[in-house]
Amino acid sequence: MKILVSDPLADEGLEILKAEHDVDVNTGLSEDELVSIIPGYDALVIRSGTKVTEKIINAADRLKIVGRAGVGVDNIDVPAATRKGIIVANTPEGNTISAAEHTIAMMLALSRNVAQANASLKAGKWERKLFTGSEVRGKVLGTIGLGRVGIGVVKRAQGLEMKIIAYDPFIPKQRAKELGIELVDLETVLKKSDYITVHTPLTDETRGMVSDSQFEMMKPGVRIINCARGGVIDEDALVRAVNKNQIAGAALDVFVNEPPTGSQLLDLDRVIVTPHLGASTAEAQVAVAVDVADQVLS
Repeated sequence: MKILVSDPLADEGLEILKAEHDVDVNTGLSEDELVSIIPGYDALVIRSGTKVTEKIINAADRLKIVGRAGVGVDNIDVPAATRKGIIVANTPEGNTISAAEHTIAMMLALSRNVAQANASLKAGKWERKLFTGSEVRGKVLGTIGLGRVGIGVVKRAQGLEMKIIAYDPFIPKQRAKELGIELVDLETVLKKSDYITVHTPLTDETRGMVSDSQFEMMKPGVRIINCARGGVIDEDALVRAVNKNQIAGAALDVFVNEPPTGSQLLDLDRVIVTPHLGASTAEAQVAVAVDVADQVLS
């Protein structure tokens, strides 16, 4: 099998692929460059950087599988791949812990003004009173989406003695009960939560699901975190909500455009941003690399 790896992949995954197959590592390719070389490959291994468009898929005469080292497959034209009989595989478990921990870190950073206080002190100021924070113990965490990462966040938040409510139309009530989660509708999550965290894929149904009308439902002082997919939260609406003091703050690890060059979100002191670090731990990088190698070769 001839395999193209078009995004950086941990050595542990590459070693598995190279043990018995011909592997080329060629990163940073444009769409046209991929179109020109993809006819020579049986498998394509990517992360989030490569966009596997219909144009690329149509040129892939030998391609049998696209392996995504990570969870989301919104950078792959899945319908086009399906029409051509190409398998699309992802690695939903490899970065679960990493993404869940990053979500909790972002929530705590919001509640204690960590980023703002750090910037202030490094600027030579000593502003203890300005950065009075809020404890999370006893607060309501509203989770939108209860997949692997969402559940991972819930378990860690329960350890912080938070009350959990969640919206997920696909999880059985009995499963939610076993996890100690009160399953409610989306409106209830928006109205009752002190913190809201988003854990849904980006689809036509979830794109912009948190927008102006949803922000208007939220209680004063709410803080919102998105470590899932850019676009689930309407970024323009978020800017308006922060500027109108409808919410206390936001923490974002994902954006509609990455990097979010020129985004107004970068100018807001009450918005904490990180450059899509949810899966960026050494452990997660190895796990997804090994998982995607196993998927491609299975």
